[in-house]
Amino acid sequence: MNTEQMRLIIAVSLSALVLFTWQIFFAPKENRNIISNQPEVIKEHLSTVVNNKEEAVAETVINNQESNLTVTNINIEGNNSSFNITNELVLVDAKGAYAKNSVFSTTGNAGPIEIYIVNDNRPIKLNFDIKYDEKNNIYHGNDLKNGVQLTLKPGETGKLFFSLQSNNSLLYEIKLRAKQHKQDQKIRQFVIFSQDIKRVDVGDDKKLDGSIKWLGIDFNYHLLAIVFTEKIPSKQSADKNGELVVNFSNSNNKLEGYFFYQQKNYDHLVKAGDNLQAAVDFGMFAIVAVPILRGLQFFYKYLPNYGIAIILLTLVVRIILLPLNYKSFKSMKKMQEIQPEMNKLKEKFKDDPQRMQKETMELFKRAGANPLGGCLPLLLQLPIFFAFYQVLFSAVELVGAPFFGWIIDLSSKDPYYVLPVLMTVTMFVQQKFMPSPTTDPTQKKIMLFMPLVFGVIMKDLPAGLTLYIFVSTLVGIIQQYVISISKK
Repeated sequence: MNTEQMRLIIAVSLSALVLFTWQIFFAPKENRNIISNQPEVIKEHLSTVVNNKEEAVAETVINNQESNLTVTNINIEGNNSSFNITNELVLVDAKGAYAKNSVFSTTGNAGPIEIYIVNDNRPIKLNFDIKYDEKNNIYHGNDLKNGVQLTLKPGETGKLFFSLQSNNSLLYEIKLRAKQHKQDQKIRQFVIFSQDIKRVDVGDDKKLDGSIKWLGIDFNYHLLAIVFTEKIPSKQSADKNGELVVNFSNSNNKLEGYFFYQQKNYDHLVKAGDNLQAAVDFGMFAIVAVPILRGLQFFYKYLPNYGIAIILLTLVVRIILLPLNYKSFKSMKKMQEIQPEMNKLKEKFKDDPQRMQKETMELFKRAGANPLGGCLPLLLQLPIFFAFYQVLFSAVELVGAPFFGWIIDLSSKDPYYVLPVLMTVTMFVQQKFMPSPTTDPTQKKIMLFMPLVFGVIMKDLPAGLTLYIFVSTLVGIIQQYVISISKK
């Protein structure tokens, strides 16, 4: 090797060393600059290397988060209420000022309400790293793997607000779990609200479809619910294992609403908003039941005994219906007076039904009698009867409300059946005062058995309802006696 060659090798080596040193210590570190200065093929290769490295770093962060995140419970204290929730977004328990007990327990790690995301048609549990912002009383959480951010904030009594947000649209699934339970005649139910309320007994197999505003579990005169900011199209499926699964029909970047737990006090639910008062089951006569509840509350305000309130409200109802009862009594009296003539017509035209019907109608017209007149007051009182039943059965205000002596809960049956017996006796007496529209001895015997049948039916129904019927019948007897005296 000659001197020139040696000098060339040394020069190249020194140049390479200088270039290498400069690249390490002085060259710009931006990856995008390195890529932009390369030919297209090299660009593609370097871009892949850089992206793979970034994904590997992100995956490492997620894996580190998952390895550090175990299932933990967070107790969130609000305004006279508290919620126990896990970092997997499972509501475990709730307590409140307007609640007599906490949420019923469930087995294992399951909770009454759970929120999932759906991937490949299967539910995926969320897993948040939750931090507490003490200054604003807000809990913030991140699920890096699923790209979801969580916010939890206690609100007014009985509410825990939540917000789930993500860059990508996600499908959500919500599960409600409950155990079968029957308290007196009240069965634990799932309740679903959109425009109206739908009820599914826990343990029933049932499939529903439609938008939902809120859904929950109705149990022991309490409501545990999850309420959404907007109505959400979904499919709901209940099964015999006590689960209600709600699958959202559309994916969303945001899911917001609040968890809610309170005793089902009608006025408190009205104040809470979102038509939560629909959870109080007043049945098909709700339009009558609400005024009855208001009437009971009015009398209770001045005389704090719901038994006395029932008696006073019954008197008011009887006074309102007095004109109808008077007309009914007159109509039945006239029907009784023309009964012999009707029997003659039946005998005379027994082979000519059309002629008999014509002559009978003319007889009614001459006598001013109406065969339906006696039934009208009874028909008008049926909605009041059923509304009273629903109020006493569903309104939490009357749960545990005592009357006197042995009646310590007007929403439960009379333990000694005193009121059902008194009610049956007064119904027998009322029949004696009531004009009989028939002379058929068989029909009369059947009518005599009706009070006994009704008494047997009423013996296991709420004592408050039996008290209402007993007082109503007793007042009816007095009214009929006064009317009969005045007629003489």
